[in-house]
Amino acid sequence: MAQQVGTAALLLIGNELLSGKVHEQNLVELARTLRALGIKLSRAVVVLDDVETIAREIRALKAEHDVVFTSGGVGPTHDDVTIEAVARAFDVSVSMHPTMEKLLRDAYKEKTTEGHLRMALVPEGAELVTTSEVPWPTVVMKDVWVLPGVPEIFRMKLSVVRAWMKGPLPFVSKAVFTRLEEAALKPLIDTVVAAHPDVEVGSYPKWFDDTYKTKVTFDARDDAAVERAVERFVSELPAEHLARIE
Repeated sequence: MAQQVGTAALLLIGNELLSGKVHEQNLVELARTLRALGIKLSRAVVVLDDVETIAREIRALKAEHDVVFTSGGVGPTHDDVTIEAVARAFDVSVSMHPTMEKLLRDAYKEKTTEGHLRMALVPEGAELVTTSEVPWPTVVMKDVWVLPGVPEIFRMKLSVVRAWMKGPLPFVSKAVFTRLEEAALKPLIDTVVAAHPDVEVGSYPKWFDDTYKTKVTFDARDDAAVERAVERFVSELPAEHLARIE
């Protein structure tokens, strides 16, 4: 049975992210996945490859969120320190997990190195989560999910997340595309926000597009609430300024 999760946070780990050497791609992938599950991604933090910094952020994020995901810092090299940091966050040691060790030795056979076996280290008490689609284990320590930083592998691991958790209720979203600039829409948006506090309203201007100037989005866990907010907005928007509704 899937675990019910309300809020989540993401800890992005890697010197390469903060130096601009690598273009970060995993935040948007996780956000979209969790949104589809009805889980709110409430915070994302980026840190260097430093054990104490990572551990401190894990403790802080876990104190305020149901689930924390980490991205990056898992692998065979000296700067892959996330597993050690997760262990430190929970004040436990790391040890070679026999299942992970066997998988690695089976995969690399006589070419298995000390670096490969570093990837078999897990925090004491951690779970190994798998699915039939992704049999390679994902390390989960007290609702901290340790995910890889490589975008292609990160996306693959998201299928495990989809299999193991869900939100309390799915999000419902609608978008109204208008031919008015954002500033001109502000009074109407303020009116709708005040009248429908249970609906999250966002406005996003678009430049150099002949089809619309501002997209206004309406999000909630209640379909009827979204419909009411959209109806209120559209009813007070001059018809000639409505481009489309999606």
